[in-house]
Amino acid sequence: MRTAVSSLDLRRAASLDEALRVLNEESRTPIAGATDLYVALNFGTLAPRRFIDIWGVDELRGISVRDDMLVLGGLTTYAAIIRSALVAERLPMLIDAARQVGGPQIQNRGTIAGNIANGSPAADSVPVFAAADAIIVLRSLGHERRIPITQFYTGYRTSVMRADELIVAVEVPRVSGRQWFRKVGTRAAQAISKIVVAGVRGAAPRFALGSVAPTVVRAYATERALGAGESMEHAALTLRREIAPIDDVRSTAGYRTLVAERLLRRFWIETG
Repeated sequence: MRTAVSSLDLRRAASLDEALRVLNEESRTPIAGATDLYVALNFGTLAPRRFIDIWGVDELRGISVRDDMLVLGGLTTYAAIIRSALVAERLPMLIDAARQVGGPQIQNRGTIAGNIANGSPAADSVPVFAAADAIIVLRSLGHERRIPITQFYTGYRTSVMRADELIVAVEVPRVSGRQWFRKVGTRAAQAISKIVVAGVRGAAPRFALGSVAPTVVRAYATERALGAGESMEHAALTLRREIAPIDDVRSTAGYRTLVAERLLRRFWIETG
């Protein structure tokens, strides 16, 4: 009997060098926790059939601080984030987001590199990284480059990452200010967000939103309005101009716009 995985061509990498060498020589899609890819495979919407399993590459795990940067390995799971004292100290809003990513099974398998690479505008972790000015570390065979997450996506589920590259780490500079995260969905967890936001209330406010455009939005004009002491009505109007929500099976554009404005107000009140 044929199953969803019967026609797959899968190789496993035991080291980062091996994974990068295979990606350089063959056309394969990286797979690790598989919490996104297997869903698409099960529904028959996944085009790639050749994969390289990098779940066993322990070099891509670990949470540390280097040069005052919080460094999360690409295969860091949500469960590891929730347990991390370093993340609790440096980026607590990421723990808030991780706790709302599925249930324990998904939190133990889902990885931050997978969430970022998947490119969904509804990804729960990406607004946090956007509001924190995170840097995506990409590595190919013999080369490494760093891309600000606000410059990583080029469109809906597309990015600057090449087929021979892996997300090996996410680097987060020290965040000054009060952090804030909210997700609005059918349920608090185990549901794709209708809208998800992350913000930092500091000398220069930061505000990022998911599910309101083809990619996660860093609302720079709204941030400037808040930082300049403009009225909340002015800031909310500015935000409305920065987002482009759509109607889909989970919500409507009008609802998302209204909730985005209300979340902006709550962010400002609760972090004041």
